[in-house]
Amino acid sequence: MSETNSLDALIQALRRLPGVGVKSAQRMAFHLLQHDRPGAQMLARALTQATERVGHCARCHTFTEAAVCSICSDARRDATRLCVVETPADQAAMERTGAFHGLYFVLMGRLSPLDGVGPRDIGMQPLLERACDGAVEEVILATSFTAEGEATAYALTEALQRRGVRVTRLSRGVPVGSELEYVDLGTIAHALADRR
Repeated sequence: MSETNSLDALIQALRRLPGVGVKSAQRMAFHLLQHDRPGAQMLARALTQATERVGHCARCHTFTEAAVCSICSDARRDATRLCVVETPADQAAMERTGAFHGLYFVLMGRLSPLDGVGPRDIGMQPLLERACDGAVEEVILATSFTAEGEATAYALTEALQRRGVRVTRLSRGVPVGSELEYVDLGTIAHALADRR
């Protein structure tokens, strides 16, 4: 048995994180073991606690420790507006804007036929049921503007409109504070097409 078996296991575990390769995982592992063992123990406890306690909201599917998250249980939220996002991170970004006061539905992914991700995998049926519950007047699609995000938005729009649900999509355009000469051509083209 190798003397570094536990170290190798730690490096392999860290490599599971997005964007972390072998060298980055090694640096993290070496740092934690050499310079911050209390931090390593804190990280281990936090990961264990999160995996044991955090689940999905019964209504919107975001992460929560309760059966229903604090946003879904907030009576002050506008129940007539339902914003569909791909991930809990996207939901958190929308919340940080302070501009949306409705409710959410988190898909937990996006359509990607090449990766074998279909409508069932992203919770399309529960979304359709939620959107047709009688309270929702508008579904706002806030999927990403990647090929998969666009395909997801298109599929959801088709399915929701067949059921008579009003569907809107986040607009795209030139970022606030940017200089036009540095914005990519696709963004400029979409901003021009979506002008108001």
